[in-house]
Amino acid sequence: MHTLIILGSPRKNGNSETLAQSVATGIEQHPDTTVEFIRLNDLQISPCQGCGGCDKTSTCVINDDMTTLYEKVDKCDHLILASPIYFYALSAQCKIFIDRFQARWARKYLLGISFRKDEHRQGTLLVTAATEGKKIFDGALLTARTLFDALDLENGEPLLVRGVDQRGAMQKKTETLDQAVALGRKIASGMS
Repeated sequence: MHTLIILGSPRKNGNSETLAQSVATGIEQHPDTTVEFIRLNDLQISPCQGCGGCDKTSTCVINDDMTTLYEKVDKCDHLILASPIYFYALSAQCKIFIDRFQARWARKYLLGISFRKDEHRQGTLLVTAATEGKKIFDGALLTARTLFDALDLENGEPLLVRGVDQRGAMQKKTETLDQAVALGRKIASGMS
């Protein structure tokens, strides 16, 4: 099983990445698993232009670093999207990445092509937020669910963490990091 972890924070080794690394630790404890990290902030990805160029081909007309990500996402067995919450939403890096999957939405809904749906591939959302707001995760959950649907991924169990703002705050939440490792084990065993 190959898991692709998309890091949506501009901050290296930040709170959402620390959470993702703990999930990866749990995944890697299972035999026959591989984990690959992609840091979106290191890539050149243009926003979707809404041009409709993908409507008939399911291929985006923009040639940038996203081109290789389409193939990586198509090949993975499990996709994990890790992001901090900014203004009650996913990071801008995540949103650009997600919007560019309009091409995969077109594949599914305009061209009627299901993709590896019978293989029970999954997507999982990991998010960290500084505040304790009651609805802090609502936008991120809806956006991730919509992305996973367009990619023919089952919506896996999310891990949502409130109250981590300062650099290194996630490292102090040892109980949550233990939950993250356990989630990784569930993902690897196909039970999440």
